[in-house]
Amino acid sequence: MKYIIIKSGREKSLLRRHPWVFSGTIKNIGAAQSGDIVKIVAEDGRYLATAAFSAASQIAARVLSFDERVVIDDAFYRQRIAAAILRRASLASQSTAYRLIHGESDGLPGVVADRYGDTVVLQLSTAGVEPNRLLLAQLLIEVTGARTIYERSDADVRKLEGLGERNGLVLGEALSAPIQIVEGGMTIEVDIVNGHKTGFYLDQRDNRALTMAISKDKDVLNCFCYSATMSTSAMLGGAKSVVSIDSSAPALVSGRHIAALNKIDPNTMEWVEADVFAHLRKLRDQGRFFDLIILDPPKLAPTIHHVEKASRAYKDINLLGFKLLRPGGTLMTYSCSGGVSPELFQKIVAGAAVDAGIEAQIARRLSAGIDHPVSIHFPEGEYLKGLLVTKMA
Repeated sequence: MKYIIIKSGREKSLLRRHPWVFSGTIKNIGAAQSGDIVKIVAEDGRYLATAAFSAASQIAARVLSFDERVVIDDAFYRQRIAAAILRRASLASQSTAYRLIHGESDGLPGVVADRYGDTVVLQLSTAGVEPNRLLLAQLLIEVTGARTIYERSDADVRKLEGLGERNGLVLGEALSAPIQIVEGGMTIEVDIVNGHKTGFYLDQRDNRALTMAISKDKDVLNCFCYSATMSTSAMLGGAKSVVSIDSSAPALVSGRHIAALNKIDPNTMEWVEADVFAHLRKLRDQGRFFDLIILDPPKLAPTIHHVEKASRAYKDINLLGFKLLRPGGTLMTYSCSGGVSPELFQKIVAGAAVDAGIEAQIARRLSAGIDHPVSIHFPEGEYLKGLLVTKMA
């Protein structure tokens, strides 16, 4: 096995079991090439970890094991996959769609696998895991009994790894149509091939259920609604009215279709194709007010280099959200930006409340569901963070 030597004094994060090795901490990569399994050692020769190497990325190695005795072979991947799926066994009775493997937090860096009924969608994001693409697909069929393994390795992060995009069938039966899933009594149609992420936002399952629970008799505004499943959740929860805004016409078409699937007349809902930032100002100028406002923008800060600009954008939409809320109303506000920590996000929302001239309370902190666990050693895994905020009367 090839070796990578860490600079003296730079091994502290590995000793705390953080799974990332940045290129700047490496003294010598030896003969390691992208995709190689390597041993990470200190300058004095101490073993630190076994990792998968990526030559192009600033995250040069991602740890697979901190135990020198562990062999990284087919049996290793089979065990990690089986253990991850077993931890989620209880979800099978709650939904026909959920995450099976969540990257570093399941000990499989660069690997995401989501189940949609009999189809598993595989997403690979690092050069270190690329050589195991077919093995992982075969093991997923073996462990889950799925009929189809479809790949959605088309995330922008692959460019940082020197990898191209891939979107297509890996093993099993070809997809002939969108897949219908059931979640909390709601029927949702998922476009595996063209939908965001692996086809759908599985990480918002618990928050859709919360939206349904708190929407009764409320006027709801859903911003960056995508396929508007939060809007349908609100209607199923007894909302008085729902306005859904997104800049994508196809997303709104999908939203109307999902509403109809759930026996909601989409004509009873308001659908707006517009830039959300601009339309929030328009609603403010019109004197519109709402009891529940949902702000779930796309990733505005994929890295720390984008944080300053993203922070201004988050503050802008939250400020407008507070201004559009009735006294006693509720703001459900989210950030899925990895570069924005939960602490920073709360500061941004608090600053928006100050600028809006209001008092507010955090009623609940929001996050992804239990199928998106976060390793205690890897806080970066907590990419989705949210706040349920009440505007004081």
